[in-house]
Amino acid sequence: MKEIEFHTRVGVPTMPFGIDYATGIVSLGSCFSDEIGKRLQEGDFHIEQNPFGTLYNPASIASALRRIMYDREIGMEDLVEHEGLWHSWHHHGSFSRATAEECLEACNSRIHQAHEALKQASLLMITFGSAWIYEREGQVVANCHKLPQENFVRRKMSVEDIVSLWRPLLKELYSFHPHLSTLFTVSPIRHIGDGLHGNQLSKSTLLLAIDELVDSELPPVKRKKKGAKVEEPDHPVTVYFPAYEIVVDELRDYRFYEADMVHPSTLAVDVVWDRFQRVTMVPAIREQAHFNAKQHKREKHITINERTVR
Repeated sequence: MKEIEFHTRVGVPTMPFGIDYATGIVSLGSCFSDEIGKRLQEGDFHIEQNPFGTLYNPASIASALRRIMYDREIGMEDLVEHEGLWHSWHHHGSFSRATAEECLEACNSRIHQAHEALKQASLLMITFGSAWIYEREGQVVANCHKLPQENFVRRKMSVEDIVSLWRPLLKELYSFHPHLSTLFTVSPIRHIGDGLHGNQLSKSTLLLAIDELVDSELPPVKRKKKGAKVEEPDHPVTVYFPAYEIVVDELRDYRFYEADMVHPSTLAVDVVWDRFQRVTMVPAIREQAHFNAKQHKREKHITINERTVR
């Protein structure tokens, strides 16, 4: 008798590139970039994680990537003062500072750092969170920084909007970095402020746009193993990793969400991380990453205990 299955497993093909300790990684975007990026850091991989802070919409992520590519600083015209802090229209609130000079320094130092990291990178991870954008004076902002809503125009990007923005950007990127691979994902975080139907429309728009971007690029190459080392593709590779489908379609239970019923739980992220490792890393690298992460947790625990004793 066939064993009864209580969930549908999402098939994840092996990626046409590999990750090891020689791989340079840059991540930009929403949930996946934050959570998987953090686990890559804990595993001691070379990663430049969210140099603009958490970004959600494809337009702001594209703007950030272009600044990183050309090492383009922000200036006073990109800042706003609100509630005693200076904020960048292109950055997450974690870059906000008490003075404009401090804000510019925080933002631009990370842009320079990310520019150098991108030059050495072989993998770029991009996570789209929402197709909704906010525009101020005709320009898309990455964060409204709690300014009154009447300062902004809100609209949903179309599939065509996203593809027409990202297709030439990828070609431009690959002309500078011909051995770079780009991995797209969609964040499983539910933006229920748009309503459940509005959230589905937004996520569907992102998925359709990424599908067009992946199909329009060069076909993936076969992954070649050489011991614990994985040979890199000899041309740009653009792929999709189904983090969204793993959480929404495979796990599909509120047990895998935090109390707010919006953010995936730690267990859900662990499942996505495990699947990501299995299709990008050979066993020896996965084992080393696991060992390194345990060491980091142990060191952090010791540090906390020392502070408590003092």
